[in-house]
Amino acid sequence: MVLAIQQMPSCARAWIAAADAVVVAGDEAYDVIIDVADPTAFDERDNAVVKLVDEFLRRYNQYPISTVVNTIFPSSLYRKYGYPAFFGEYQKVYGKLTKKNNWGRYFDRMLRRADPHGPKGAVYNPLQKLIDKLQDQNKTRTPFRAAYELPLYNPDLDRNLYRNAPCLSHLSFKRHPDLRLSLTAMYRNHSYVTRCLGNLIGLGRLQAFVAKQAKLNVGSLTCVSTHAQIDTGKDKDDKTNRWGITEARDLILRAWGIVNASVAKHVTA
Repeated sequence: MVLAIQQMPSCARAWIAAADAVVVAGDEAYDVIIDVADPTAFDERDNAVVKLVDEFLRRYNQYPISTVVNTIFPSSLYRKYGYPAFFGEYQKVYGKLTKKNNWGRYFDRMLRRADPHGPKGAVYNPLQKLIDKLQDQNKTRTPFRAAYELPLYNPDLDRNLYRNAPCLSHLSFKRHPDLRLSLTAMYRNHSYVTRCLGNLIGLGRLQAFVAKQAKLNVGSLTCVSTHAQIDTGKDKDDKTNRWGITEARDLILRAWGIVNASVAKHVTA
């Protein structure tokens, strides 16, 4: 059953609405559709929500929001080196960022894929190719609207995996007649406490980057969580990494209170 969330103005607000809906559904849901009007929009309340979730994750020794964001788009390298130089800089440090026996990182998969049409061992840059295609269409009178796909799941590498595999499976960019670039992301599995908010922010930054290179405006971001869960900490060896469903639900409730402060005060009164 599809669980469609009303379009929200920002990533933080979209995360709250989606997480709340998954809680109501029983802390687990399928085909949750999140729609963000402007994934680059942040106001004081959005920032407060990000801070709240980040503090929660750090308290339980989880990856902070910034780390989750950077798996999708390394903003600091982009700011420091610019495009396209930061592609190469990212690959220089990639080995230090990735643990052994790990499938890798999303941004690395965007930059490197085996080229079946080239010589043995040849690779190409899928993200750069996608940008090239968008730029090429700027020269035409009737640009193609739906020809910009970026798969993250790779059956050559992932077909035998059940766990420790990419959760983000596919990215689909769409060029609109009014020069907006929208993005739809599909997740095979989505952890809404430890990953979802950072994922949305990272996707928005990636979308803004691609739009800038293609001389387009940032459109909406749609995220389809084909399986969504309110995740809990289940580390048997480290008690500091444990939190239960009550703590997770309380986090979402506190975030809701931040963006709906005036409503909460009215209800309380």
